Amino acid sequence: MSDHSHSDSHAHDSHDGHDVSKDLKKYIAVFVALLVGTVITVGVSFLHIPNIALAITIALFIASVKAFLVAGWFMHLISEKKMVYSILIATVFFFVALMYLTIWSMEPNNLIHYQNK
Repeated sequence: MSDHSHSDSHAHDSHDGHDVSKDLKKYIAVFVALLVGTVITVGVSFLHIPNIALAITIALFIASVKAFLVAGWFMHLISEKKMVYSILIATVFFFVALMYLTIWSMEPNNLIHYQNK
């Protein structure tokens, strides 16, 4: 009986070894994609885009793609249930809303100017 459990354990270990190799390839691919994203980020920074809104939009898009890769694969959110996705979507919604409010408050018409009395 112990021989049988030992052989089952050995068969299970070889299956896990195959899964680790497959997952390792995914992790390496995501790592390479993050490196490419970093190179793209540095390359875009040298473009000196005159429109600040466009520059921020491009930077946030690149950062969002890289954040999705990290959250999706390294934090294993890509295989999680709908509850995690709904929390993530709510977080993104509130982040975008706060960024919009921050940028909106920076417009000259919306700034509060204090006058010395």
